Amino acid sequence: MRMAEELSLAIDLVWGAADIGKEINRKPRQTFHMLEQGLLPARKVGNQWVAERGKLRAFFLGDGEKAA
Repeated sequence: MRMAEELSLAIDLVWGAADIGKEINRKPRQTFHMLEQGLLPARKVGNQWVAERGKLRAFFLGDGEKAA
């Protein structure tokens, strides 16, 4: 994978419940609850939640898949 491709993938990821909350206009505690309940398209990597920015937007626009 080229460096530019790696960078674009890294930029599209949102790491941590607090930053995911900023993307969806929710407080960190609300976001953490939604993540733990499986209500958002995100997954846990180690001890940290990570979501793809594009999938979050698609989910809330109604174009996304049901959260896994």
